[in-house]
Amino acid sequence: MATTDRYPRQATTLALAHALSAAERGLAVIPLSRTKLPALRSPHRDDPTAPPCHGECGRPGHGVYDASTDPARIRALFAAAPWATGYGVACGLPPYHLIGVDLDTKSGTDSTAALRELALRHLFTIPPTVVVLTPSGGRHLWLTGPPDVVVPNSAGRLAPGIDIRGAGGYLVGPGSRTDHGVYATAPGSAHLAPASCPRALLRLLLPPPRSHHPASPAAGGAHGHGLVQFVLAAHEGQRNTRLFWAACRAYEDGIGPTLAPALVDAAVHTGLPLREARSTVASAERMTRRAV
Repeated sequence: MATTDRYPRQATTLALAHALSAAERGLAVIPLSRTKLPALRSPHRDDPTAPPCHGECGRPGHGVYDASTDPARIRALFAAAPWATGYGVACGLPPYHLIGVDLDTKSGTDSTAALRELALRHLFTIPPTVVVLTPSGGRHLWLTGPPDVVVPNSAGRLAPGIDIRGAGGYLVGPGSRTDHGVYATAPGSAHLAPASCPRALLRLLLPPPRSHHPASPAAGGAHGHGLVQFVLAAHEGQRNTRLFWAACRAYEDGIGPTLAPALVDAAVHTGLPLREARSTVASAERMTRRAV
């Protein structure tokens, strides 16, 4: 019994050490359970009437929104979850704006071959980067994206067996222990920094543009108001990504030029610098124009 009791404490201590090491490199982390899920449950789980909360209440238990690079905060999260045996690395956050390419081996798919075929077809090469080996024999490729581009999470959209971890997602960090084994950095990649995502691959990771349908002034106004409110609801760490997403939707729907000033004002109201807000909206316009 003593050995059984001692093992979880050792696993949690080791996971915390790995998480703190990742945080030193600027990677925001959260504690994970042996099932790879966030170790802390939502503080609102027993209140079905509670409004959506991404940590504004000040309590832990909001999944990837708890992610931090602050050692004191990380220690507090692990102290609140003494059963944690791993840690998650949040994607989409500065300074790396991490994008995870999850090459799975389940269901008999050859995800590595699928990625190689995509690379040949779209003329890109995956540069040397951090590679994490999963207990099931899969691989996680760590790439970085531009700060003004929001890459969504997806499962199998790029190709069978290839999942993407983007904004709002996380990757299981190397050194984490799960029910199926330990995640480990691939030999020769531990010293590398995440490499930039090839532009051709980045374009594949973004959602297809919506069709342009002329909208009535009333409908366009309501839609535009919703996008502005979406930006206004952003908190620190989300402001740029929310602004970029809203601006892309506005330009795809043909109301970008009209709505851009209001989106910029909303972002500035949340604390984003004016110059950065204008640059993000301009990037959304360029990205949308290229995708059409």
